[in-house]
Amino acid sequence: MNQPKLIESQLDPRHAIIDEICAAGEPWVKVVKQGQTFRIVDLEGNQAVDTLFFNAHNALERYSVTDTIRAQNKLYLTTDSKLCSNFGKVMLTIVADTCGRHDTLGGACAAESNTVRYALEKYPMHSCRDNFLHALAHDSTCHQLHMSKRDLPNNINFFMNVPVTEEGRLEFVDGISAPGKYVEMRAEMDVLVLISNCPQLNNPCNAYNPTPIQLLVWDQRSN
Repeated sequence: MNQPKLIESQLDPRHAIIDEICAAGEPWVKVVKQGQTFRIVDLEGNQAVDTLFFNAHNALERYSVTDTIRAQNKLYLTTDSKLCSNFGKVMLTIVADTCGRHDTLGGACAAESNTVRYALEKYPMHSCRDNFLHALAHDSTCHQLHMSKRDLPNNINFFMNVPVTEEGRLEFVDGISAPGKYVEMRAEMDVLVLISNCPQLNNPCNAYNPTPIQLLVWDQRSN
């Protein structure tokens, strides 16, 4: 299990070319170009940020949890982690991290998983999979790439704490993030970023209280 590597960024938010707030429980989609730096800020702490990455020119190439874990022999992401695609290429590199641990295994909540894990009456609750499907249906870049629900792979859960027990089970427990913690990545290719700012209310990944996040992008000239 890898140890956290806490590194602060030298980038100034005043110089960011994108500075947006994603409301609690909502999706967010943007293209981050090669060489640009992308930051996710946990504004109020303990917010899970379910995130997918795709090659912005070919959606058949996308983030692969299997290739990422195998390439680094580590379950959790932190500074210097390289996020790999199913084509074996590095998509992004984490260059700064003030949280120190990000989950690769917990997946995204869905109506079906909410029902199985919690109760039948949880089925209608909003979920990350709903957010991903909403983005695929309404975002112009997703339309240009002819993306559908079949293009949704396993995601990263930034700021989420999912320990693996000795029996090999996953536990959804309180996060280790705090207000203002962030993770920052350098894009190694043009990537489409698809985020669900998790609306989960049934486990402590969001402290039972989904909150907003901040998304910033710096051009290469600002780095």
